[in-house]
Amino acid sequence: MYTLLAFALAATALWILKLYAGWRAAVSSIQNYPGLRYVFGPESFMMQWRIPYLSAGNFSLWLKKHQDFVHFDSDIISSVRWLPDPSSMLLLADADAIKEVTSARTRFPKPLHQYKILTFYGSNIVVTEGDEWKRHRKISAPSFSERNNRLVWDETMLIVQELAEELWKGRREVAVDNIVDLTVPMALFVIGVAGFGKRMSWKEDLAVPPGYVMPFKDALHIVSNDLWMKIVLPAWLLNLGPTKRVRNFRDAYTDLERYMTVMIQQRKTAEKKQERYDLFSSLLDANEDEGDGQSRLSDSELMGNIFIYLIAGHETTAHTLAFTFIMLALYQDEQEILYQHIKSVVPEDRIPGYEEMGKLTYSMAVFLETLRMFPPVNAIPKHAAEDSVLVTQNMAGEKLTVPCPKGTALLFHTPGLHYNPRYWEDPHAFKPARFLGEWPRDAFLPFSSGARSCLGRRFSETEGVAILTYMMKQYRVEVRDEPQHAGETFEQRKARLLRCKSAITLYPVKAPLVFKRR
Repeated sequence: MYTLLAFALAATALWILKLYAGWRAAVSSIQNYPGLRYVFGPESFMMQWRIPYLSAGNFSLWLKKHQDFVHFDSDIISSVRWLPDPSSMLLLADADAIKEVTSARTRFPKPLHQYKILTFYGSNIVVTEGDEWKRHRKISAPSFSERNNRLVWDETMLIVQELAEELWKGRREVAVDNIVDLTVPMALFVIGVAGFGKRMSWKEDLAVPPGYVMPFKDALHIVSNDLWMKIVLPAWLLNLGPTKRVRNFRDAYTDLERYMTVMIQQRKTAEKKQERYDLFSSLLDANEDEGDGQSRLSDSELMGNIFIYLIAGHETTAHTLAFTFIMLALYQDEQEILYQHIKSVVPEDRIPGYEEMGKLTYSMAVFLETLRMFPPVNAIPKHAAEDSVLVTQNMAGEKLTVPCPKGTALLFHTPGLHYNPRYWEDPHAFKPARFLGEWPRDAFLPFSSGARSCLGRRFSETEGVAILTYMMKQYRVEVRDEPQHAGETFEQRKARLLRCKSAITLYPVKAPLVFKRR
């Protein structure tokens, strides 16, 4: 017994010594550049909160924003962790350094192993690099066309019009317990029709085709809401379905795969091809146009790409719109400026057309300012494929050189960049007008940057501007009065409504608003 205990203690001591030696080597590799020193680094999704000495806190990237960079007096800081293995990382809130990294893709490639969890239905443009990425991009990029943007605009207007004239018909005021309960279906319906070619309605759809468990709309909604289960839960537990919610997700995931498979087969076997501009149809058309069979995407790759469109285009836009309505409800003066601008562009009682989107500059500015203040993704990873040196500056503007040896992980710190006063005057203030003139485009990363930037940026902006324009033309949005919050100050109200959590993207926990017809 004592021999076994002694062996265990010796093994533990050896393990700790090995960890310490690895940690010292990681610190030395970056020449002890100032930064975070914790057992678990900020990249650990299992440790969300900052705990002294133990966890840097993944969610603390959002909570701290630019504070860590100020504390360590540099727009690039380091992070060295102990577990699961000692390693070093550089966190970047420097626009020039980020531009250098995104421009030198061979020196700073994507760490593909971190993205493998996104191969839900198949390989796709997000999880590939090099020639494989070029193959995916060549076929995927044409889907995001001007015709698709027009489809996004037109269908979005039909969706919000149905909401106002059918679901909310005759109601002067509509209270919403939580704004995401409104924006999530809005974005879901848009991606349904403009992404998959499946028009959905605010009215209940109970039609379930033979062989399916639920309608397409429900399958899409459940999978997009509970996708974390596919990441966190092992396959055997998903198949077992210990709770109703897990069983619903399992069935929805299977049904969505079946729906997409049938859509692909129907498209392939159709005698006459319909001219359609939704992303799925355009993706299939581009794939069929590839003369070289080896260049074509397989059925699983087609599903993998369209599913990435869903994740990127649904949740991010839904949550950004939720934050937008919250900010407009809090800042009534900004809402009035937006309303008057919309009236100046579309004075008549009619629905704005896609050709007027370019004139709706304040709608776009409000949407972009919300993306700046509430970036959907807090961190974008890269890694150094060779020994490099990055250049940054301290808070006084003095030049600093940062060692970046081969194998070092890099993290674009989106909140750190978006709240960096070097690029954004008064960064904590909601000022949409900052996007009306010249603004620092290299310091704006909600859609990433460089060649790997999001293909769906215009899709998201079109949808966001369309929804904001229609809703603000028809309604005034205010914070819902609740007796338990009657005595709160403006700052207390703001903090309550903007309390956030992060799953796949950043989202407000609970924000009750009211829409009042103008």
